[in-house]
Amino acid sequence: MLKNNGLLSVLKEYAVITLGLLLYVSAWSVFLLPNNMVGGGVSGMGAIIQYATGFKISYTYFLVNAILLVIALKILGKSFGAKTIFAVIVTTILFRVIPDIIPSDFINEFAHENGRLTCALFGGALSGVGIAITFTQGGSSGGTDIIALIINKYRSISPGSIIVSLDVLIISSTLLIPSAGTFGTRLATVIYGFVTSAVFSYTLDLFLNGNKQCVQIMVFSKKYAEIADAITKEAHRGVTAIHSEGWYTHTESEIVTVVARKQESSQILRIIKKVDDTAFVSVSNVSGVFGKGFEQIKK
Repeated sequence: MLKNNGLLSVLKEYAVITLGLLLYVSAWSVFLLPNNMVGGGVSGMGAIIQYATGFKISYTYFLVNAILLVIALKILGKSFGAKTIFAVIVTTILFRVIPDIIPSDFINEFAHENGRLTCALFGGALSGVGIAITFTQGGSSGGTDIIALIINKYRSISPGSIIVSLDVLIISSTLLIPSAGTFGTRLATVIYGFVTSAVFSYTLDLFLNGNKQCVQIMVFSKKYAEIADAITKEAHRGVTAIHSEGWYTHTESEIVTVVARKQESSQILRIIKKVDDTAFVSVSNVSGVFGKGFEQIKK
């Protein structure tokens, strides 16, 4: 039974990774490629090569990632496992199949006729959601992520800075392709590429971190005991009472401190107001909350 559960768990992870990659490739196939638009990463590089030479994006994506994976295995060791290889293969297949499956009339009506800015926004958002879903299952799309980790091993430069720099370089290289139209057209393509990349990054962060945002609430009230009991019973959050002394009045009291998910803060504030509507309350955003009821520290 345990072996079956483990197998089902693994199959579920790979199924979710496939779903995320399907959304990612669909975003490119519907919104970006039909409009001759670019984005960051190896997909953006493949798109530029396809526009300039007609060489399919699927082939470029596979060849570049295959080379990077071989280099990464030699330099970084076996840190890139089966999920990354699986993701590269599946994305390559999807890039080869999806553009031929989706009807051109649908793409024209749904995306092309609504303008390049709309396509940049929707393409960036949908691709961001797709990669975020892949990340939640421990998957990786490879590409510039691998380059960033290789450089980071020898230079004290953050992977995030490297990825952003590479994306800017890839998108800006559109200006060097004469076949992409006039200089004005190429400049517009670069600007839309930056918009797509920005929306992609924002969506990715929002999807991965949106439900992890937390707040710390500190309550100063003479009814601290009632407030603490109410929060514990109604919001089901742990409460810490910190002994305090008002320096002006030298009155001793307790500060009720609660750490909770951001979406729980409204309920907790209503509880406080119900018990003591004159309470002094401080709410601050916190990050990196680990422990029971929150995130677990990863090894």
